[in-house]
Amino acid sequence: MTHVALTRSIHLKTEIPGPKSKAILERKERVVADPLSIFLPVVVDQAQGATLTDVDGNTFLDFTGGVGCLNVGHSHPQVVAAAQEQLTRFSHTDFTIVPYEVYVDLAERLCELAPVRRPAKAAFFNAGTEAVENAVKFARSYTGRPAVIGFEGGFHGRTLLSLTLTSKTHPYKAGLGPFAPEVYRVPFPNEYRGPSAAEALDALERALVTQIAAETVAAIVLETVQGEGGFVVAPSEFIEGVRRLCDEHGIVFVCDEVQTGFGRTGRMWGIEHYDVEPDLITVAKSIAAGLPLFLVVVTTLLMLQLRSFSRTLMVWITAPLGLIGATWFLLIFRMPFGFVALLGTIALAGMVMRNSVILVDQIEQDIAAGHDRWHAIVDATVIERFVIECAAIKV
Repeated sequence: MTHVALTRSIHLKTEIPGPKSKAILERKERVVADPLSIFLPVVVDQAQGATLTDVDGNTFLDFTGGVGCLNVGHSHPQVVAAAQEQLTRFSHTDFTIVPYEVYVDLAERLCELAPVRRPAKAAFFNAGTEAVENAVKFARSYTGRPAVIGFEGGFHGRTLLSLTLTSKTHPYKAGLGPFAPEVYRVPFPNEYRGPSAAEALDALERALVTQIAAETVAAIVLETVQGEGGFVVAPSEFIEGVRRLCDEHGIVFVCDEVQTGFGRTGRMWGIEHYDVEPDLITVAKSIAAGLPLFLVVVTTLLMLQLRSFSRTLMVWITAPLGLIGATWFLLIFRMPFGFVALLGTIALAGMVMRNSVILVDQIEQDIAAGHDRWHAIVDATVIERFVIECAAIKV
């Protein structure tokens, strides 16, 4: 029988919202733009791991994770220390003016991990919607074609082109048109409610005849799991069919991994659940443990055609702080897989691994609590040495 150590994490000291949160939210109503509506009436003061504490001293379990941005938890000590160290050195130069090594280092690591057709190259940006817009620019520049196909239920961002690709009218699009031209939308499969994978593929093929000529389509953009669309998982038959159609017609296959990447589906990338390699992937959210960083990974064959367009593809190159956060996220995120391989299980030290992440400090706390079953496997010294050694090699 497995015994799970539980500690009390939720502490309420005032009514919710507390008086300090109420006062700040009243000030917010007077000066903050109305579209920035508030979901929870508590104002955070500090957060650590999976908990956050508001300005009134109430502590909660955080099930939002910054909307999918904190797969290693709030304020992970390694990420915080690395970010602080980077800020003492320099905060920004614009990589195209004065480059720095961490950009190259992180690009190397992510190109090794990204499930796109090899070889690959990476470009970093500042928002998920910016990554999607630049992915479309890459595809249009490479193919010389104007059209882009998205799917019903898809969400790809809130700037003009990304918002055009987004299918959800309310609350995102109503009253904000006209939208970008040459964007077409077809049904996405839903194995519970329909259409089936075969029906959705038929609809896509019909669209290439009745809505838009295949030879004018630059890219097909999809999520392997639609988030805003209702957490709808694409069937393997459908993803394989989209890849086939892209190959047949010279269309760039863009996989939007903003919400599914970095372990949120149980694997590093959502597309890894399929025997398919896209041409581009867009990545955001948890890539940098809450720091601003977003990414497009592109197959090198496509990128080679874009050199003359390089100055038109990016507006403001990301700052090194986000790159440092991503480097340490990869180190922390991937460390437990060594233990998983040894044990052949995802149940470690009485903790069930969620989203493939176990924080080092949690492991150390379990060891300190006297869980003898760990002693034959690892101790705190080994974990600490593993972190140090991984910092010197590519994860």
